[in-house]
Parts: sequence; C-alpha cells; structure tokens
Amino acid sequence: MSSAPTSLQQKMQGTEVEQKILKRSIYCTLFVALAGIVFGVACGSISIVFDGMFSALDAGMCSLSLLVSRLLGQPSSRRFQYGFWHVEPLVLAFNGSLLVLLCVYAFINAVRSMAEGGNELELGWAIVYAVCVSTFCFTLYFKQLRLNKKVKSELIALDTKSWLMSACISSALLMAFSLSWLMEGTRYEYLNAYTDPFVLAVLTLVLIPMPIKTVRSAIREVLQITPESLDQKIEAIMAQLTLSYGFLDYSNYATRMGRGLFIEIHIVVPEAMANSGVRKFDEIREKIAAAIGEEGPSRWLTISFTQDPKWL
Repeated sequence: MSSAPTSLQQKMQGTEVEQKILKRSIYCTLFVALAGIVFGVACGSISIVFDGMFSALDAGMCSLSLLVSRLLGQPSSRRFQYGFWHVEPLVLAFNGSLLVLLCVYAFINAVRSMAEGGNELELGWAIVYAVCVSTFCFTLYFKQLRLNKKVKSELIALDTKSWLMSACISSALLMAFSLSWLMEGTRYEYLNAYTDPFVLAVLTLVLIPMPIKTVRSAIREVLQITPESLDQKIEAIMAQLTLSYGFLDYSNYATRMGRGLFIEIHIVVPEAMANSGVRKFDEIREKIAAAIGEEGPSRWLTISFTQDPKWL
C-alpha cells in the first residue's frame, strides 16, 4: 500500500502561507541589505558592509527557497513521479555553503584590516544603523518563529535562523560601536581603529557553525542517509508486531529528503496467515502507519506481505 500526495489542493494549502512569509522576508531582507551597504560605505565600516552583504546573499537564498516552495506545491509529473522533495535539501546545502564562504571571506578581510592598522569610522551613524537594524531583525525573527510553529517549514526555519544571525550581527555591532564611543577622549581611544575589524572577525567565527550545521544536515538528506532515530523507531515497531503476529522475517528501508518521508516495509508472514485475507493485512498496515505517524502528503509509505523471503 502506498500513502502518497493525492490532492493538489492539500499541497497548495500547505505552501500558500509559506510562500507569503518568504515573499515578505525577501522584501525586508533587500531593504536591510541596501541599508547596510549604504551605511557601511558612508561610515567606512567593513563590519556594516558585511552585514549588508550577508543580507543581500540571504535575499537571494530566500528567493531560491520561494522557488522550492512553489515546486513542492505542484503535482508530481511523469518525470518527477515522487515529487520535488529532493530540491529542498539541495537548496539548503547551496544556501548554507554560500554563507560559509561569506563568513570565511569576511574573516580574512578582518584579519588583514587589523594587520594594516585598522580603520576609522563615523560612530554616530554607525550606532544609528545598528540600533534600527537590530530592532528590525529581531522583530522579523520572533514573528517568523511564531508563524513557523504552524507551518513547520524547513525553508522558513532556515530563513528564520538567517534573521536571528542578522539580528545578532547588528546587536554585536551596536555594543562594539557604543564601546568605541565611550572610549573616545580616553587613553584607549587608539583602540577604536581596531574595533570594527575585530568585531567582524569575532562575528564570523561565532556565526560560521550555524551554516555548517545546515550544510551537513542537507548533504545527509541529498545522500539519502537514513536518520538513526527513524531507523530505530521503525525497528521497534516491527519488532513489537513480529511478536504479536509471528512474522518470519521483515526488511525496512527509510529516508528523509526535505520534508518528504519515504518508507518501505516488506514482511514475510507465516503459513498460518496465508489465508488471512486483504482486510487482515490492511489492519496491520493501519497499525504500522499509525505507529510511524507523520501522516500527510509528504509521507510515502509502502508495506507489502509475502511468504517468499526472496522478496525482502
């Protein structure tokens, strides 16, 4: 028996809110990116420019996420009979990789700037930028976090993490610029030239583990590596049913790809169940499906019964 997406309307309902959130995020991200680049150049701050470039890259990634969301809302074609679930981890891996490269590039520039004696910046406008952008980013983060509790989208979850990263970057810049402002006129004023590149170097080191984790997770899905927790769950279910029904043997194959869950279970039944009938086997299927959970258009579940072990 196969449990697969059967209704285009059901798919569209699941992606409409997701697409709306992603569209709004794109517009907001482009606004932050433009503000960061303009203010960064005006203030002479490489860390603010990094913040703007981070947002610009994030806008591009969010656009890709919107494309994926639209693909997932479409019916499977004859060429993509299992749907477009595989596109989602590919985009996540690509997006995360770009963020890693951006962080590495920014870190190298920060170190080089410190080695060359740092750089002066206009603290007044820099502080104004940091206050406004950090407030804006935290607002978007908490709003998307709340909305995604209902949508439960990996694409929105990644975008929400990006807003958190942007908010943390802006907040760190605010603290650094405020500290520099307090040091003006003191004997430590000479350190102000190093504040901007130093903060950028620290930020990149703190932020880079987040996209690395995303890339690792996405690559595991692209390679169709079975999550250990999923495998253990299915093994426990089948072990219990084997005791209850006296199955001779079974095999199971499972993987996750994006929000898609793919499971195949093949069971060797004893001679005593040879004439049990379709209804009995359907009851067993229902028990397995209920135990696995996650019922919906993204779950593909196939359960077969045989008396010949060669079909395992």
